[in-house]
Amino acid sequence: MNPYLQSVLLGIVEGLTEFLPVSSTAHLRIAEALMKIPLDDAYWKMYTIVIQLGAIFALTLLFLSRIVEFLRTFPRGENGDRTWLNHPISLTLIAFAVTSVPSLLLHKWSEKNLGSIMAMAIALLVGGIVMWVIDYWADQRDPDVTEVEQMTLFQAVWIGLCQTLSAIFPGTSRSMSTIAAGQLVSLDRPTALTFSFLLSIPTMFAATVWDFLKEIHPSKTAVAEGLAPHVVMNSERWFVLIIGLVVSFIVALGVVEWFLQWVRRHGFALFALYRILLGIALLVFGSRLIG
Repeated sequence: MNPYLQSVLLGIVEGLTEFLPVSSTAHLRIAEALMKIPLDDAYWKMYTIVIQLGAIFALTLLFLSRIVEFLRTFPRGENGDRTWLNHPISLTLIAFAVTSVPSLLLHKWSEKNLGSIMAMAIALLVGGIVMWVIDYWADQRDPDVTEVEQMTLFQAVWIGLCQTLSAIFPGTSRSMSTIAAGQLVSLDRPTALTFSFLLSIPTMFAATVWDFLKEIHPSKTAVAEGLAPHVVMNSERWFVLIIGLVVSFIVALGVVEWFLQWVRRHGFALFALYRILLGIALLVFGSRLIG
């Protein structure tokens, strides 16, 4: 298949799934496998991560006014009851920091041992069950937190720790981890989703830029030891990557607002059921369809 068409299709998949709790990584890997793209190809592995920037730019644009308002009220907050430690900006950065260290330490091990389609299928299935149970449990309780401005330092640290699961276990979904974690500490659905979105901006921006630079400019030691494949970029590869970024940006613009409205009305059960069915399908038919 033409690589430009492949990039368009992968950009659509990324834009559709990045902020839904269904694992964009798993969906991109499945799509690449179905298009006969080698899953161990260094360029396409880098591409899968970097095109997330398109979705992140879309989210940043949609949340720009909210972010500007947070910056304007830092550190006292809108009602004057926040501090340097529990303002939404601080909580987002703290949760990001909590995620970063274990994610970096365990990244290579995870990629080596848990990057297969079958491992992702298990993560989809288990994550779907966990998400369904937590969403049902949370729906039976009255949440204590209905605005990001009401969150505590403990809640942010807990959500950051849980986000690490998505870095260690591909297919878990960063959105699923943070949303379910938020519900467990008494955030209502919209607030858990909003903080998940806010946290995704620094997390995914750092992850994509770091991976891109690591692949196109690996250390001399890593290259010598064969630990980091060196991706040589040419004009075609740049264009393929840019296409994926632009398409994911456009698609994500439409998905985020729709997702917010859906969650307010219906919750996360549909996405949990989808994860479970997809996980089962991959476990049963994955080796036959993907090889």
